[in-house]
Amino acid sequence: MSTADVDAAFAAVERADFLREHDRARADVDVPFAIGLGQTNSQPRTVRAMIELLEVERGHRVLDVGAGSGWTTALLGRLVGPTGSVLGLELEPELAQWGAENLSRQDLDWAELRPADPDRLGAPAEAPFDRILVSAAARRLPDQLVEQLTDDGVMVVPVGSAMTRVRRTAAGDVEISTHGAYSFVPLR
Repeated sequence: MSTADVDAAFAAVERADFLREHDRARADVDVPFAIGLGQTNSQPRTVRAMIELLEVERGHRVLDVGAGSGWTTALLGRLVGPTGSVLGLELEPELAQWGAENLSRQDLDWAELRPADPDRLGAPAEAPFDRILVSAAARRLPDQLVEQLTDDGVMVVPVGSAMTRVRRTAAGDVEISTHGAYSFVPLR
């Protein structure tokens, strides 16, 4: 994944299409916007940093946890292309429906957004995933999601306030690095 690929994804997916009507005119402002039920559409600078850390490639299978409005699911869909797939999960059913509607207007048949199972973190029955993006802050590293990574898979997740990149090696070891402090809604 190159900077040009990320630039192209951001250019192709209008953030305004994933915001409440009264916020759409300010979509270019680099701030988070409330989308209801205590959730937010993260600021573009933060989303870009997370996606760059994730290093998504064409053909990857990606899990997007805390998909909310569907914006990150659509961005990831642009990056993986039609040979890949993106599964967006959102815990709030009302937001999942709205996010799925937003995503359906993007012509990304290989990307879907659906309600998360409140009793299960991620999608273990559909694992493994090449990449996992988590847009909610975990109290500690979510081992259930690490287990859903392929060998050489990468997950980006805020742990506390630290943006954390996790890579599962081919030997099954876990390499962890942190990349700045951020504020997110809590992972439930």
